Order: sequence, then structure tokens, then C-alpha cells
Amino acid sequence: MVTFGVNVVNVVERELSEPWEGVLCEPEGGSEAGVVVVSGSSGRVLRERARILAEQGLTALAIRWFGGPGQRSGIWELPLETFTEAVDFLSARGAARRIGIVGTSKGAEAAMLTAIRDPRVDAVVAISPTAQVWGNVGPGPDGERTPYHSSWTWGGEPLPFVPYDDAWWDTAPPRPRAVRGLYELSEKTFADQIAPAAIPVEQARAELLLVAGGEDRMWPSMTYALRLAERRRAAGRTVRLISHGDAGHRVLFPGEAGHAASEEFDYGGSEEADRRLGAQAWPLVVGALRGD
Repeated sequence: MVTFGVNVVNVVERELSEPWEGVLCEPEGGSEAGVVVVSGSSGRVLRERARILAEQGLTALAIRWFGGPGQRSGIWELPLETFTEAVDFLSARGAARRIGIVGTSKGAEAAMLTAIRDPRVDAVVAISPTAQVWGNVGPGPDGERTPYHSSWTWGGEPLPFVPYDDAWWDTAPPRPRAVRGLYELSEKTFADQIAPAAIPVEQARAELLLVAGGEDRMWPSMTYALRLAERRRAAGRTVRLISHGDAGHRVLFPGEAGHAASEEFDYGGSEEADRRLGAQAWPLVVGALRGD
């Protein structure tokens, strides 16, 4: 039995270049349980998170899901099949008993949307989530950011989305910016588009664990987590919500290094509070992914 928070297994790491940039972290001897690790809108490979999950007995695959060779430069009509292919990869590696997805922020959006469409996903950990699909982050193939398009497609068809009200930028705070206000204004401006764009988490057979901080200044993830939880409960499906009122957007699990200060964004919270939330959630995260 692997003990929560204690490194009890040796991990083998392998760099990947195809079909995406990434890293595969596996316990020696492999595992029948696997997890896809998805970052937020940085698109970066969360190798440290993959490693600490592998130390808990999971085969962990962290991928670069945009911005890499042959990939879109922005989150613009990005195929959710990117993530079902990662599930394919884990299945081929022997993760036959259980597969999960851990996604942060924009990656949480992708994780939930993927689980709704792929019944092989058994568990989703959505960290600092949103409750609806948003417009693109970054440019499309023509190099332009607007007019807005959906962030995601499935089967080649764009998903309904909520666009942004760029009038917010006229009164935006100075850097580092808390952009939460952009999302709150956009919800008011495009209120009629929230329902069509809502993420129907009640349709996913996967277990759902939500992790959110009350001082998130990137978007109101606590409000969104409560909406998601209500959708699940109204449909008679289980959900767990782990929160901390002082935590921000960048939750830190035990064993992860702290984040460098950003000159661009105010993520809210503090490293101490973000670590406290991560430590509180960690046993439940590992348990959900392993199926304990």
C-alpha cells in the first residue's frame, strides 16, 4: 500500500517528443492506474506534478497541449481529441484499471470536457476550475485574437462558448493584473450565452474532485466550483469540493516548488495559503486517482 505524501516508490522518467512534447513518469514495474497531467494556459509540461503523482504509484503523463511543434500557438478551437489521445497512450502503457485527468485552470476546463466525452476517464481533479467554456486564449491560425472563437472543438465542431467583453481593459488595473474582473464583466455582458456554454459535468461518469481558492484573482474559481458541484448534485451524482478561503489560483501540492512572482498577473492568495489548500486536497487527489 502506498502511503499518502511519502515517497515510497522509485520513479522512472522518460522524455517524449511525439505525438506531443511531454514526460512520462512511471513507478518501477509500471502501474495499472494512470493520470494525464494538464497545465493551465501556459501549456507547459508539469513534470514535477507528474513525478510526485508517480511517487504515489501512478503512471503519470504530462503533456504540452498547445504551443509546441505542430500545435496551435493559442488555445483556439483546440481539439479535445488531444486529451483522448493521451488516454489512448496510457491505456497502451497498461493503465487498464483506472485512468484520471488532473487539470489546472484552463486545463481543468479541458479535463472536464474530455471526461464528458470519453467514458474511459474514471476520475477528474479540476483545480481552479471554470463552470463554462470560454473564448480563445491567444491567437488563431491567422495570428488574430478576435473575433472570438471557442477554445475547443470535438469531432471538428466548435463548442458553445462565452466571449470576452474587452471594454474591461479600458479600466484594467495596473500590472500585475488581477483579471478576474474580465470574466465577471463578460458573464454580465453575455449572460444569455452562459447556459449554452455550461460544462455539463453531470454527464460524466468519472468521479469529480474540485479544488478552489477563495482568493483566486484570475477568475472566480470558487464560484465556478460551487456551480459545478450543484450541477452534479442536482443530477444525483457525487462530487467533492475542497476549498480554502485564503488560497489563490496556483494551488501547490506537497513536494512541488513554489511559483516565481509574476510581473503580468496577480494570481491571488499566497504561497502559504496555496500550499495549505494543496496539502488539504492531496490525500483526496491521490485517492481519487488510484481509486482507493
